[in-house]
Amino acid sequence: MAREELPASRGLRVLTFLHSFEPGGVERVALRLHSAWVELGADARLVMGREQGAMRAEWPGLAYEVLDRAGITGPLETLWMIASLPGAIRRHRPDVLFCAGNSYTVVSVAMKLLLGRRCPPIVAKISNDLMRPDLPRIAMPFYRLWLRIQGRRLDRIVAIAPAMAQEITEMMGVAPDKVPVIDNPALSNAELEHLAALPRPAHVGPARRFLAIGRLAPQKNFLGLLDAFARIARAGDRLTICGEGPQRAALEARAARLGIAERVHLPGHTFPLDDELARADALVLSSDYEGLPTVVLQAYAAGIPVVATDCSVSMASLLGHGRFGALVPPRDPQALAQAMDTVLDHPFQAEAAHAEARRFTVDLAAHRYLRAMEDLGPSAALSRAPRFQFR
Repeated sequence: MAREELPASRGLRVLTFLHSFEPGGVERVALRLHSAWVELGADARLVMGREQGAMRAEWPGLAYEVLDRAGITGPLETLWMIASLPGAIRRHRPDVLFCAGNSYTVVSVAMKLLLGRRCPPIVAKISNDLMRPDLPRIAMPFYRLWLRIQGRRLDRIVAIAPAMAQEITEMMGVAPDKVPVIDNPALSNAELEHLAALPRPAHVGPARRFLAIGRLAPQKNFLGLLDAFARIARAGDRLTICGEGPQRAALEARAARLGIAERVHLPGHTFPLDDELARADALVLSSDYEGLPTVVLQAYAAGIPVVATDCSVSMASLLGHGRFGALVPPRDPQALAQAMDTVLDHPFQAEAAHAEARRFTVDLAAHRYLRAMEDLGPSAALSRAPRFQFR
């Protein structure tokens, strides 16, 4: 696939900041983008709050600065980042800051307040749906106000799918020209082809193999997934949930209480996911809210259908309006169970699903992000000699 052409004379110094290498979709996408920018020859800098986390092994040779070498800031990582990032900004003198997702917007807004006019322009990716059904009603006015504050302080707000752009403009109160749409860079072209070529083990007997992937955290609602699985599990059925997080003990206890502990496998953080994807009959996404989940695109590339909750304005379109799987309301174990029980009875358009996944590659997105950042660079950036050249 041909790369988009960008002018070499307007190269920007881009600084990406992340808390750690702990597994997370936002962090993985940010590391993909940063690595792609470096490969393109960009002057891209990466600042980590701490360097702990299982994903560190996935990025050998990655250059980055660590703000906390002792690794003691985990519980206070946001406050530590707010306190420490201004120093990194002064050292690296970036033209643009890249905010990797919703969980980092508080740091971005704090940089605007602390640094004032000395703060570089900020390009922020909205990684999760802005509708938050998990929040208590009393918190909603404060949440809506917070979205408006972000809309005033962030210079560009990237929608990761077309359906999210209108939601961003309305809820954050920003003009449409401030919201570029750049499909979420979930995979590379090479990864797509690799997943498509995975050998599929022969399926013997009626047993079904369900797969879920994500951090073991309340957002993913894996407790509800266990309830749904218990309702429809037949002899030999198996549910694997790949990921690690604070809800492990609660999930193990719930599985035992439901009498399905022997059928539920919690292998922890799993990389690569080749074996699990190759064995799975269907992927299940049980989240309360998401943006555009990478795991769905991985499933499409591997040729397996998806059962998903309607956890984002993008989900109906992403599921091909029924061509690639089933969509159910969030927090409805009965509906989720019924969809899981029947998903394999419907034809799955594997080739069309693979073509859908191909839209969401870092090979395309890396260029588009740099182009969106170009217009934000300070005038000083235009007078510098080019520091890099795009291929």
